Amino acid sequence: MQIRVSSPIIESPRVLQVRGMFDLAAAKTSELEWNVALPLADRPWHVGLIVGPSGCGKSTIARQLWPAATDVHIEWPTDAAILDGFPAALGIQRIAEILSSVGFASPPAWLRPFHVLSTGQQFRVTLARLIAAALADGGPLAPRADAAEPAKPRSPIVFDEYTSVVDRTVARIGSAALEKTVRRQGLQFVAVTCHEDVEAWLNPDWVYRPAENAFQWRLLQRRPPVALSVVRCQASAWPLFAPHHYLSTKLAPSAACFLASWGEAPVAFSAWLPFFGPGVPRRREHRTVMLPDFQGIGIGNALSATIASTWTALGFKATSTTTHPAMIRARLRSPLWRMTRKPSLASAGDVTRHACARLTAGFEYVGPPMAVGDAQSLLGTHPRPERRAFQRAHQDRAR
Repeated sequence: MQIRVSSPIIESPRVLQVRGMFDLAAAKTSELEWNVALPLADRPWHVGLIVGPSGCGKSTIARQLWPAATDVHIEWPTDAAILDGFPAALGIQRIAEILSSVGFASPPAWLRPFHVLSTGQQFRVTLARLIAAALADGGPLAPRADAAEPAKPRSPIVFDEYTSVVDRTVARIGSAALEKTVRRQGLQFVAVTCHEDVEAWLNPDWVYRPAENAFQWRLLQRRPPVALSVVRCQASAWPLFAPHHYLSTKLAPSAACFLASWGEAPVAFSAWLPFFGPGVPRRREHRTVMLPDFQGIGIGNALSATIASTWTALGFKATSTTTHPAMIRARLRSPLWRMTRKPSLASAGDVTRHACARLTAGFEYVGPPMAVGDAQSLLGTHPRPERRAFQRAHQDRAR
């Protein structure tokens, strides 16, 4: 495809001066031209990336290839919750699933208008809205006009200036969450950006660089690892995470608290409570919260499983009750957890009687226990007199 754009040059004293200074030709128009050949029909794909420096023609090429997809203006209700900005055809469960899938899993923030969200939250909500519109419109395939004719591919979701206004951590984590969602939903997504750092996290099927006019199919790869340091902490760390918990900002005084960090940045918090009853002694998950910038790639589930493996190493049974749809789905897919109670209303005599008005599901950790020495170090119960800090770097197991 040959793409040519032009604009008239209006003569003015300043234009004439610059022509004289830099020996520019006396042209009546300014023209740019690209010869673009993207073999996207040669094989199936879900995620594409158009990347390069400013001025190389990324946006122009994307508009020419997918005019309908790039001419999208999203309007949000000015005073209503972002939930009310999604297509009416989608139920609230579907909307919650989409928001969680792009790493925006903070229900308290779902109740706020778009304009009060942080830049990172607005970025993720916009991604969720584009995905929701594609799903409400029938997904990647158009409805059949005739049952005998195959469906025609729809235009992909195209996001210009992708991640240009967000912190690079949000860009990388958000890209990894988005890639999983697009593939799971069977959609097509094209990111148009000047930021090369998203490629490894977005894991595109193809990359086009207009500056070199270079197209390349890619093999799918694992995203870069996230190495977390997990330590036991004081309850004083909770206020940083409390506003993002979907249920309550309260923390039980008897909770054992744990903090996960990525480099110098705090990422997630998990608190567990003792449960006294017949049979094997238990520890019950009380609060597990991810900061918004790090949601969407399974870090919270990995931390939860790590702490559960700590308790089982020391002879406890680790259990958890949750109402969050994303966590329920993740645990149903995980071999580390076994469902002990399907989503239902808790009984009046249940330890989770505070959840009698909402559906919750119960789980028991059945994965491998942590090494006993490591578990003792993490909990501060190691028999040696010196207490060493425990750091356990791992690839998050929710991948």
